[in-house]
Amino acid sequence: MKYLFIPIALFTVTMLTSCKEKVKQINPQTETVQSTITVISPKEVYDSLQEDQSLQLLDVRTPEEYGVTHLKSSQNICVTTPGFKEKAAKLDRSKPVYVYCKSGGRSARASEILADMGFTQIFDLQGGITNWQAHDLEVVKE
Repeated sequence: MKYLFIPIALFTVTMLTSCKEKVKQINPQTETVQSTITVISPKEVYDSLQEDQSLQLLDVRTPEEYGVTHLKSSQNICVTTPGFKEKAAKLDRSKPVYVYCKSGGRSARASEILADMGFTQIFDLQGGITNWQAHDLEVVKE
């Protein structure tokens, strides 16, 4: 029995870590636009910010967390509040949106909601602002 544990554990870890991109399935009869959620590294987000400082950067943590520290040029729309969808609907669906939270859980949930709302290019910061800071990248502290 113990000999089965190692292969099963390795398979599980491989499956969990190898899936970096999730493509939203489309119903061909509805002709809806395909949404892609891609988990990207802090360096990739940083590089994207350097190339285009007007990109949509969304912090989905609470206003209190955002007030302590956040990424420059980000806007705060808390995913755990009832008005998340209404506020997010004001974003441009045709442009990429970069989403982050503290460690990745809430941004994953926000990414799914954005995909359901019709956003087509969603980039989720791997490990959230915690991972960003671990890479010694700049944050705004208030």
